[in-house]
Amino acid sequence: MRPSLVPGIALSCLVAGLAYLVEFGERHFLGNAWLDGVVFAIILGTLIRTVFGVGATFTPGIQFSAKTVLEVAIVLLGASISFATISASGGFLVAAVAGVVMASLVISYSIGRMLGLSDKLATLIACGNSICGNSAIVAAAPVIKADSEDVAASIAFTAALGVLVVLLLPVLPGLLGLSERQYGVVAGLTVYAVPQVLAATFPVGPLSVQVGALVKLMRVLMLGPTVLFLGLRSGCCGKSRPSLAQLVPWFIVGFVAMMTARSFEVVPEAMLPIIKQTTVALTIVSMAALGLSVNIRTVLNSGGRVLAAGALSIAALAAISVALIAIIPLG
Repeated sequence: MRPSLVPGIALSCLVAGLAYLVEFGERHFLGNAWLDGVVFAIILGTLIRTVFGVGATFTPGIQFSAKTVLEVAIVLLGASISFATISASGGFLVAAVAGVVMASLVISYSIGRMLGLSDKLATLIACGNSICGNSAIVAAAPVIKADSEDVAASIAFTAALGVLVVLLLPVLPGLLGLSERQYGVVAGLTVYAVPQVLAATFPVGPLSVQVGALVKLMRVLMLGPTVLFLGLRSGCCGKSRPSLAQLVPWFIVGFVAMMTARSFEVVPEAMLPIIKQTTVALTIVSMAALGLSVNIRTVLNSGGRVLAAGALSIAALAAISVALIAIIPLG
């Protein structure tokens, strides 16, 4: 491990530990954990970054924890899902995810343009909203030749609204009477990034985590066709094509490999509880780092129209997702 990573990783672990303590206090004094430690980690991290600030010394480790640590957790999560889970959901779900992504791209782009955003900024927001947050924005930006200001503004909105969605979405099961599987589909279709799907589904239950991660990864796989379409639309040259690693991130390959190992019983049953506990711990640390990366004041300065476009787009996507589960036999 590089020494430069140590301060940020240590701070992320400290915030995660505080989140654990707050959750323990909830259970001890209130008899139940009304908010999960994952959610507390995001809130505490965001408050620390916004109120006190975080020095440059911590930045490398925070970025490592928010990205690499979480990607490892996603890979481990694959061990909790088998191909039987996919077949139980039915092939219709795969087609439905693709349809929702395409509809969301059109709706999000249209909302951005109606609010007066430029073509490129509206496109970046649509990609981030509809597919996988920052990863989609970074992959699409060179293809449409977006400038740095548009990239920064679109990433700022995913940071702010992503955290907000993670905090608010878990109330849906109680409001709408959704089962864990149904909520997993809604979360997987609605939340911006794979890490945030884990944060939004952990408070509801393990089945929601599994289904949500699976649906979200289906959305991520739509990045390749989307970027290809944008390239054809923009008439981009070969130099603008994103790398294979951008289109198919390594953690998706690892997730599928672990899921395959579980399906063929390569992963011993006795290892599953340990893998689950490790996944939860890594997720809380990475969510603490995610919070430590978000400065609310900076996000608010990114522009009201950008945030409005993102908020309206995510509301439309959530509505589509809730409507979809009404016609999918999930139970």
